[in-house]
Amino acid sequence: MNGVIGLGGTLFILLALGGLLGLADRGRFAPRWLLAAALLVAINDALLTRVYGLLPDLIGGERNWQGKMLALAATLAIAAVIGWREVGVTLVQEPGSLRRALPVLALYCALFAALAFAFPSEPASGEEIAFQLTMPGLEEEAFYRGLLLYSLYRAFAGRVRLLGVDWGWGAILSCLLFGLVHAFGYSDGGFSLDPLALALTGLPAFVGVWLRLRTGSLLLPVVMHNFGNLIFLLI
Repeated sequence: MNGVIGLGGTLFILLALGGLLGLADRGRFAPRWLLAAALLVAINDALLTRVYGLLPDLIGGERNWQGKMLALAATLAIAAVIGWREVGVTLVQEPGSLRRALPVLALYCALFAALAFAFPSEPASGEEIAFQLTMPGLEEEAFYRGLLLYSLYRAFAGRVRLLGVDWGWGAILSCLLFGLVHAFGYSDGGFSLDPLALALTGLPAFVGVWLRLRTGSLLLPVVMHNFGNLIFLLI
């Protein structure tokens, strides 16, 4: 029940904030796509939690392999209907984009490697390494920087050109939601928010959005995401 209530709180934030942004620019606001984004978040959350524990865990293990796989499968199925390239599920990079994108990726990886050296962690199990090497980046980037970003960009058509890409309210909302997934929840009769967790996840998400928009592909965001998770386990 806590998970359902937490989801309700997240959807309320999305719809309330999105609605206010839309009212401020009605001519370029498509409410149906904001509602579609909320539905996508609900589906993703339900599958990640195995419908809040109602589905049996057939894979087992210490990590949420089954939930991640279910959520990823749903994301890819919906992306196939919309179009792979539209959502960023492609290995093809925009012409000339890697010349700008790879240095940004390298700086990001160097920063996280430095943080891993400064704050070493305990030795990780083989399963933990395998999980962090694959599932978080694949599932979360495909959803947040792919499918959800697509939906929110359709909801808010206004754009501002900055750093070589067209930013919109959809980019900000997708990053905010990514941060809330890691920092916002409901337990012990009340909602809670961890500002540090929100910053540590929401702010790097902007780099992922920039890479996705600059290259037209989710490839580099996935590499960035999984490197950031994995490096802390290896140093």
